[in-house]
Amino acid sequence: MPETRDPDINALLQAHRTVVAAETDSPSTSFFMRCHEALAVPGAVNPDPDPRRYPVCDHLEAGLAATAAASPAMADLTSAFRRLAPRLGWRLRESVVSEDPRFADGHANAVIIGDDGLERHPDVRLGISLVAPGITYPDHRHPPEEGYLVMSGGSWRQDHGQWVYRAPGETVHNIPDIWHAMQSGKTPLLALWMLWTRDIAYSAPR
Repeated sequence: MPETRDPDINALLQAHRTVVAAETDSPSTSFFMRCHEALAVPGAVNPDPDPRRYPVCDHLEAGLAATAAASPAMADLTSAFRRLAPRLGWRLRESVVSEDPRFADGHANAVIIGDDGLERHPDVRLGISLVAPGITYPDHRHPPEEGYLVMSGGSWRQDHGQWVYRAPGETVHNIPDIWHAMQSGKTPLLALWMLWTRDIAYSAPR
């Protein structure tokens, strides 16, 4: 593995850690710190990234504007992400089924660190989800433990429970295989997520 990391990815990780470390006594905090400890060792550069963009990405700037306005730390996170954004390969989540026909074109995900991202890593996947206004990202689950850092506000639920609004800078923690969903409001939902993939034979769903 290389001893140094892409400076734009490094800046995003530093900004992410600053924000998530501010939450105390949270299951998300210990999860994210474990991820950052693993990510202290850079992964291998992906030599053949596949930048891709969909029409839903037109909502990205509105989400980033809401993120940057939340706090100085979130503004730093936004600046770091903007430097990476043109290089990301956005994908639609084809394996998640929704009764809302708008979902298919109303969401996208991009991997930053992971097999199909800008850097490969054996322990952690880091990516971002974008959900257009008024869209529900339906219930789904996966073996890896997960944490979200909310960039622009939205609502989350677990185990088909009540929707809970999360503001920019707040976090969400999903234990392995728990059903979870997220929902945007009048503005786009943006969230950075980390998956703990160490010792899990996990391939990214499509």
